Amino acid sequence: MRLDKFLKVSRLIKRRTVANEACDAGRVMLNGTPAKASAKVKQGDVIEIQFGTKSVKAEVLDVRETVRKEEAGELFRYL
Repeated sequence: MRLDKFLKVSRLIKRRTVANEACDAGRVMLNGTPAKASAKVKQGDVIEIQFGTKSVKAEVLDVRETVRKEEAGELFRYL
């Protein structure tokens, strides 16, 4: 699955366009390297997102095309 879509489906970032902009600005790291929105995400990957001065780090637990809002938290765990 594409990184921008995973960020939206998992609700780490609310909208795909915002996820794309964050990737283009270099604020999203995938396994320690700056990632493009088109990068492929798989189980076990570590995603780090810079939100201003705050940083969020999460490990991918599952990759699903669609998920209900209540179940979105099951796709990743914070590190």
